[in-house]
Amino acid sequence: MSASPDNDDPAPISAEGWSHVKETVNMLYLAICQIDSTMNDSNASVSTLTHSFTTLATHTQSVSDQVQSLTEPEELENFKQDLSDTAKEIQANISASVQAFQFYDRVCQRLDHVSKSLEHVSELLASENRFSEPVEWQKVQLDIKSSYTMEAERIMFEHLMRGGSVKEALKIYSHHFEQEESKLDQDNDEIELF
Repeated sequence: MSASPDNDDPAPISAEGWSHVKETVNMLYLAICQIDSTMNDSNASVSTLTHSFTTLATHTQSVSDQVQSLTEPEELENFKQDLSDTAKEIQANISASVQAFQFYDRVCQRLDHVSKSLEHVSELLASENRFSEPVEWQKVQLDIKSSYTMEAERIMFEHLMRGGSVKEALKIYSHHFEQEESKLDQDNDEIELF
């Protein structure tokens, strides 16, 4: 069920059984899924930042305490090793923090998608000449789908436009998002600042 469709277009809209109300509901479900998945992902990012900064503060205090407690020359070797270990942990926390900050950009993009999607739907519903035309709905759906930069979003979109449930769409999104993140983690060995 989570396989990607063969082409990039939403399912053709046939006049038989078509309803602008059904299309509106599908688009609202899409907005719900985008907001829900964005909030879940951003919560994880905030947790990472909180943990990283707490750990950094602890390490900084620990180094300061050790420096203040050095009184004998033989303690210097132990301090050097502790400092080296602490520096590695600090670097790992900085990397995690940078990744969490980079996530913020994706959150903004995804919420912008929601906003623009709702704007497209609102404009269509406000037009008496267009809102009852299946081809107009398909144009809006193609515009929305083409704005997505992540495959997980496109797959979630396809699932919902085919009448799938919000719950299923979120599961599909999570599965594909985790796969994309795993691939990105494997591809990025160095910290990349915005």
